[in-house]
Amino acid sequence: MKKNKLPAWDLSDLYQGIDDIQIKKDLESYKKGALKLQKQYKGKLKTLHAKEFLGALKMLEENARLSARLGSFAYLNMSTQMKNAKAMAFYQNISEALTEYAKPTVFFSLELNQVPEQTINAWLKDKDVAFYRPFIKRVRQYKKYELSEELEELLLEKSVTSSDAWVRLYEETSSRLEYVVDGKKYNDAEISKLLLSKDASMRHKAGKEINRVAEKNAPLFALVYNMIMKDKAIEDSKRGFKKPISARNMAENVKDEVVETLAQTVKANYKNIAHRYYKLKAKWLGLKKISYWDRNAPLPFSADVSYTWEEAVQTVLSGYERFSPELKKIAEDFFKYDWIDVPPRDGKRSGAFCSAPIASFHPYLFLNFAGKQNDVLTLAHELGHGCHHQLRTKNGDLNEHSRMTTEEVASVFGEMLVFQSLLDNLKDDRAKLCLIASKVGDMINTAIRQIAFHFFETRAHNERQKGEVSVERLWEIWQEEMKESLGQYVEVGADCKYIFSQVGHFFFLPFYVYAYSFADCLVNSLYQVYQKGAVKDFAKKYLHLLSQTSIGDYETIFKPFGLNLNDAKFWQQGLNLISSYIDELERLDKKLSRQAF
Repeated sequence: MKKNKLPAWDLSDLYQGIDDIQIKKDLESYKKGALKLQKQYKGKLKTLHAKEFLGALKMLEENARLSARLGSFAYLNMSTQMKNAKAMAFYQNISEALTEYAKPTVFFSLELNQVPEQTINAWLKDKDVAFYRPFIKRVRQYKKYELSEELEELLLEKSVTSSDAWVRLYEETSSRLEYVVDGKKYNDAEISKLLLSKDASMRHKAGKEINRVAEKNAPLFALVYNMIMKDKAIEDSKRGFKKPISARNMAENVKDEVVETLAQTVKANYKNIAHRYYKLKAKWLGLKKISYWDRNAPLPFSADVSYTWEEAVQTVLSGYERFSPELKKIAEDFFKYDWIDVPPRDGKRSGAFCSAPIASFHPYLFLNFAGKQNDVLTLAHELGHGCHHQLRTKNGDLNEHSRMTTEEVASVFGEMLVFQSLLDNLKDDRAKLCLIASKVGDMINTAIRQIAFHFFETRAHNERQKGEVSVERLWEIWQEEMKESLGQYVEVGADCKYIFSQVGHFFFLPFYVYAYSFADCLVNSLYQVYQKGAVKDFAKKYLHLLSQTSIGDYETIFKPFGLNLNDAKFWQQGLNLISSYIDELERLDKKLSRQAF
């Protein structure tokens, strides 16, 4: 890692570039593999012996690897250059080809769900077939929601011109948006950093500009959102899902009732957590009520801490090592090799993510690092995702399935480790207050605000079933949910009413948002178990937990920690940790107020 130079990833371990001749070869192999699978096994699954079925699984798995490799390269290549027409076209062409070539394999899950349970149990007696038990179980749970082979092929084929196409339009349009503040142009990633400025006028200018651009594009984005909601409603209806959220919950392997309990428990804590915190924030900012754009503002008396990339890396690795040297060792590979893209730049999409294209292959991290303390915690978060994946490489490519509720566990826990490490190294009460306040703000964004997003999304989808939802109605719902969740100390006015269109998850992964709150409450409960020292060899058991999150059921993997996700009190326990941090903020505030800060 070079000094003073932010690293960018090298995708050549996937392909040398979009003109790599291996891409064409792999596409052809994928096409032939799908046709071979169809020719050899279609109409015959229930007649196979265990070893023959194992051969079919191996063939399916190899094709899945090829598809993941091609599709992920196309997306990762595009994500850093979304103004490059060739990169965008390449992504679309690869997506269309993979969709077309996958059609011959549609039969597999449909036929597998017609195999008698007696035959499945006989197959599973073979230890090599039993390795694929998580995959078989996942496929079988969809039995009652599957359609005919013809309809499944049609939905697959049309996905590139329906929901996928609308998502592409949303992402491409978002990546091209330009913002102007004080005569200077900013892209999406850059202007979001202005919201963290100590200068209130700069924050408000940036927020007003974000809302202006959102309002300008609101008719288009409202149309896109309506089409995505309608597309989902049509498929849900055909499959027999009773609620708009049900399909997502099934993918997460969580009951509708559990998610509703989580959402209502969080909602019941709006006042005790978000409202109470923003009352303090208004006081610290010297205001009776803060602007919507002040929610994440640094405190005026906070030190303007900035980090070089090298300092950020060392801070995160130190926090990881303090918990588990093994975890640090896994994390170090991301900095030894070119697996991470760090600098914000023109044409690069905003935000941060970890992409794990193939279960048996290393992941890639995507950041927009600007040297702020929040960027350090974002690194800790995304690196948690990366380490989580590395602990699952032996699970098998067919077995590996991302459940968003548990995908966020390692990332949020990693972020918590680094936060606590930073906090423990502080001696000054004012610095402690500033750091805790920043963390509580982030936790509210994760646990509270995402549930407000969830209620917005639920209401929007429910209303879409009665007809198209207007721009005006979308921002009405948005403002109602924001006001209720943020409370009377935050001004939710005209300068933020179009911001619903900025929440990308509404568009490209409906009903994903509750997973953040789910994971945050889960991690808070898990972290309290760690703090109490009640579980022997916690770190070792935690790493084992991460290796099982996508293949084990919730009850089994969390049992060693004494956690029961079916108990309503569990969610309150997680929220209580946030409340305790606010208690500490109130204590420090009183103490420092006596000292006149």
